[in-house]
Amino acid sequence: MWYFILGHDHEHSLAARQASRPAHLARLEALREAGRLKLAGPLPALDAEDPGPAGFTGSLIVAEFASLEEAKAWAEADPYVAAGVYARVEVRPFRPVLP
Repeated sequence: MWYFILGHDHEHSLAARQASRPAHLARLEALREAGRLKLAGPLPALDAEDPGPAGFTGSLIVAEFASLEEAKAWAEADPYVAAGVYARVEVRPFRPVLP
């Protein structure tokens, strides 16, 4: 089943986000290589492709997992969690319809 993972950044987390980004992306790449990643990306704090020092308010990931518990465990093991980037993480079932 597909799940969305919505990470909500702490304020002023840009430096921690940048430092832990390579490890975060490596985990996403592993999901992509396994054919289990539908989409992933950051949520800019401003209406701009590059928000600069304003940073990001969070991240959205849509990926396939065997269960909600597995999706939650994967989300909690994210380097952004360990680095203190995320203040909280939501994980919910997701049913793709379009496209």
